[in-house]
Amino acid sequence: MTTLSKAYQKDLINSHPITPIDFGSIDRVPESHLWSQTNEVYQKIQTDHDIQEALIPVIDLAHLEAMDLIGQACKTWGMFQVINHGVPSDLVKNIESEVQRLFELPTHEKCKVLRSASRLGGYGSAQISPYFDKAMWHEGFTIMGSCVEDAKILWPNDFQRFCDTIDAYRNQMKLLAHKLVTMILQTLDATQEEMNWATSTLDAQNNLQLNSYPSCPNPSSVVGLASHTDTRLLTILHQSSGINGLEIFVEGLGWKPVRPVENAFVVNVGDLLHIFSNATFPAVYHRVMVNQSKHRTSVAYFYSPLVESMVAPSSKFKNPCFKSLTVKEYLSLKAKSYHKALSMVRI
Repeated sequence: MTTLSKAYQKDLINSHPITPIDFGSIDRVPESHLWSQTNEVYQKIQTDHDIQEALIPVIDLAHLEAMDLIGQACKTWGMFQVINHGVPSDLVKNIESEVQRLFELPTHEKCKVLRSASRLGGYGSAQISPYFDKAMWHEGFTIMGSCVEDAKILWPNDFQRFCDTIDAYRNQMKLLAHKLVTMILQTLDATQEEMNWATSTLDAQNNLQLNSYPSCPNPSSVVGLASHTDTRLLTILHQSSGINGLEIFVEGLGWKPVRPVENAFVVNVGDLLHIFSNATFPAVYHRVMVNQSKHRTSVAYFYSPLVESMVAPSSKFKNPCFKSLTVKEYLSLKAKSYHKALSMVRI
């Protein structure tokens, strides 16, 4: 069976790893990270007091109308936040602690597990970096499958705590993803076969992305993570409490911050769900900005059906606007064409 890593590898536009700079050793933004304010992706950066927040729905999963509220949020925003989700708060605190422990390591230590052309897991710059001319104010750690090998290199005598926390967190994310995907597909009146498609997956295909956005001496000139849509079916994001950074593009209003809500996860529609919903659910463009005084971290869980399965608009839509193709084929198309991928599968 094809793994997610193999599905991506042969189509990466840049086979050389992009190593993050040592953010702690510099006091000014290097030319490699300076984004022009005329750049289409960068758009206009505004200070916090100039920006109104995007009023992304915060949905209580214990609410009797939670499913309808989620369906409406997917149609209107392509994003929502969930509370009362069942993920233990102690586990969330533990994952935050381990993420902090990881990124506090010296850069030369983290580079011992640098991503490479032969594997997509490990330490490195943002996965989307090759598609942009400028570097991002970001460092990340991608986990596909087991993290034991990398953890042993980083902490030879104390790796088990990291691995146990990662495994427990991924198990909880998978359970939550199944619950959310089931509720979302029910709002589309999906068939049982389609429900089975969406909930059939392999743990190795649902990667965990640990993100670090260090404080920046000139945050108005950089981008933490450039504008993009997520590729997979669904993304579940935990972001640092009380630290703004995530922004979404709202048609007619521009970029708006998504305020972190205590004990909530941000959930957003990915390209595959956009296709399945026949564009009923927007695949929302989002980005991350940084600030001068605070180091922000986040943990993203990307959920995907089996890569060899077919993705197409639900059979409930009589006039499909997307072609049918395998998940693997779409991953390959996104890796090659990036922003153009969705338009290339439109009928």
